[in-house]
Amino acid sequence: MLTRRIIPCLDVRNGRVVKGKQFTDIIDVDSPEALGQFYSECGADELVFYDITASNEERKTSLEFVSKVANNINIPFCVGGGVSTLEDFTSILRKGADKVSINSAAVKNPQLIREASLKFGAQCVVLSMDVKKNDENSWSVYVKGGREKTKLDAIKWAIKSVELGAGEIVVNSIDEDGMKNGYDIELLRQISKSVNVPIIASGGAGICEHFYEVIDYAKVDGVLAASVFHFGEIKINNLKSYLKEKGVEIRI
Repeated sequence: MLTRRIIPCLDVRNGRVVKGKQFTDIIDVDSPEALGQFYSECGADELVFYDITASNEERKTSLEFVSKVANNINIPFCVGGGVSTLEDFTSILRKGADKVSINSAAVKNPQLIREASLKFGAQCVVLSMDVKKNDENSWSVYVKGGREKTKLDAIKWAIKSVELGAGEIVVNSIDEDGMKNGYDIELLRQISKSVNVPIIASGGAGICEHFYEVIDYAKVDGVLAASVFHFGEIKINNLKSYLKEKGVEIRI
């Protein structure tokens, strides 16, 4: 059986981890390296760091926190936000990250996915999708930190990105982000059925049942969450014990 991954998500702004709801109402949490070390010691399988204002501010990812995190943790981690060139991939990976996430730049230049996959390997290339339901009862892709709607259909874009060489996809529901009502399991199920790379669910976890629900129904490979972990509402070891009791293959 495939082992499912528990992945805390750390949004970084001005060198600090922050959290909001539906990409607004941002509050301060902690430093990336301190929180990263905490999760590493608590049993997280991986971490994802997003420099959440880099794309909108049209700047590169802040590399200072990446090297600090690499020196403080012993689990894999992914970094995204403001990545737009192969040189950005090189810089982030050299600072110690294991994977690089791209979103806005991949929409603008899909060939970046192919080029990065060929140079660094598909396992290093993560497509991050910020997605919102539209009036046609499907899902649209958003860029620039969820601020700008594109014409891309989420499921078609997922398929295209894998064809280009993406080795993993993080699907974040803007509708559910920070709301704690559960993941958008129908969206995730459709994407999971459409591609053959790992899918990570993001946006909406509030209770342990939500994690089990998305794994069981949508067959995702990993579950990502932020506020429920940051504020101690769900402890990772308790979540893992719960999932194991439900028959989910998990690293304890």
